[in-house]
Amino acid sequence: MTDIMLQILVVWFAALMLGVPMFASMGLAAFAFVALNGMPVDIVPQKIAQSANSFPLLAAPLFILMGNIMNSAGITDRIFAFATACVGWVRGGLCHANILASVIFAGMSGSAVADAGGVGSLEIRAMKQEGYDAETAAAITAASATIGPIIPPSLPMVIYGVSADVSIGGLFLAGVIPGLLMALALSAMVTVVATRRGMARHRFPGFGDLWIAYKRAHWALMTPVILFGGMMAGIMTPTEAAAVATVYALLLGLVVYREFDIRDLPRLVVDTVETTGMVLALVMTAAALAWCLSIARIPQLVTPLIVDTVGEPLLFLLAVNVLLLVIGCFMEALAAMLILIPILTPVAAQLGIDPIQFGLIFVLNLMIGTITPPVGVVLFITSKIAGISFEAMSRAIVPWLIPLLSVLVACSVWPPLTTWLPKFFLGY
Repeated sequence: MTDIMLQILVVWFAALMLGVPMFASMGLAAFAFVALNGMPVDIVPQKIAQSANSFPLLAAPLFILMGNIMNSAGITDRIFAFATACVGWVRGGLCHANILASVIFAGMSGSAVADAGGVGSLEIRAMKQEGYDAETAAAITAASATIGPIIPPSLPMVIYGVSADVSIGGLFLAGVIPGLLMALALSAMVTVVATRRGMARHRFPGFGDLWIAYKRAHWALMTPVILFGGMMAGIMTPTEAAAVATVYALLLGLVVYREFDIRDLPRLVVDTVETTGMVLALVMTAAALAWCLSIARIPQLVTPLIVDTVGEPLLFLLAVNVLLLVIGCFMEALAAMLILIPILTPVAAQLGIDPIQFGLIFVLNLMIGTITPPVGVVLFITSKIAGISFEAMSRAIVPWLIPLLSVLVACSVWPPLTTWLPKFFLGY
C-alpha cells in the first residue's frame, strides 16, 4: 500500500505541474488511492463531507465576513488616523503608524491579505503623498501585514487547529507575544532606516488631537477587546466570538459610524462565500488525502525515520523552519499547511515539542512565505497598490525579512514566548 501511495503522490505533484488546481489535484490523488487499493470510491466524497462538519471551521467565513465589513465601513480610515496620531511625530512616523495600524487591524481581520488590501491601500497612499518612495511604502506594508494572522483572531490558526486537533483558543493566545514582537522588531528596523535616510517626522499633535483621534476610533478599537475578552472569560468559543464580532462590525458601520451602505452587504456576502469556498475546497480535499496518508501509514513510517535522523527537538525545528520557508516561496500558505500538517505534527509530538508552540511556528513560517517571491501573494497585492513592478517589490522586501526571521528564531529557541499565555489563561 505504501508503494501505491508513493505513486499517487507522484501523480499528485505531476498534476500540479500541469496546472491542475490544488484542491482538484488532492481530490484526484485521493480517488486514485482508493481505486488502486480496491476500495469503494464513494469513501472519498464521504471523507470530504465529514471534514466540513466542523463547528470550529465555521469561524473561517465569519472572520472573513467581518474583515470585509470592516474594510467597507470606513473603520480602517479611523484606525490609521489614530495610529498616525500616536506615532506619526517620530522620525519615519508614517512607517511606524503603518505597523501600529496593522497590529490593531490584526485584532479584527485575522488575514494578511485583508490587511494588505484593506488598511494597506490607505497606508501606501498616505506614505506616497508624504514623500516616501513607493518601494519603501509597499515593503513596510507587506511586512507588517504578516502580523495579521499571528495576533488573534487568525484564519490560518483556525485551519491549523482544526486540521491538527489543537486548541484554537490556545493558538490564538500563543500568537499575542510573537505578534507584538514582530511589530517591535519592524519598528526597530524603521528607526534604523529612518535615521540613516533622514525620513520625515510630524510635530506632536498634542494630547487634545490624540484624544480626538482616539474617540473617532474608540468603538473600532473595542473589537479586539470583545473578541479576546469573550474568549478569555470563557463566555464564547472562537467560533461564537467570530459571530459576535461580525454582528458588532455590522452595527458599527450601520449605526455608530453610519458609513456602511446596507446595499453593499449582498456583495460582501458573495465575496465572503467565494473566499470561503476556495478555503473549504482545500480543507475538505486535504482531509480526504490526509485520510489516505494515514491508511497508507505514511506518518507512522516518516516519524521514526525523522526522529532517528534528527533526534533533537531544536534541530527538528530548525529543519522545519528551513523547509517551510522554502515551500512558502513556491506554494500558497493554506495549501502547504494542509499538505504538511499530517506529516510533521506527529514528528513534533514524538520529539516532545509543545503542539501550541509548533502550531505558531508553523503558521509564522508560512506567513513569512506570503511576502517571499516568486509566489508571495501579499507581494502581488502591495506591488499592485503601490504601482511598482513585482521585481522591484521583491528587492524592496528583502531587508524587512530580517526582523521577522529574528522573531521566528526566538519563538523556536525559547518556547515560553508562545506557551506562557496559553498556560496562564487556559491552564494549558
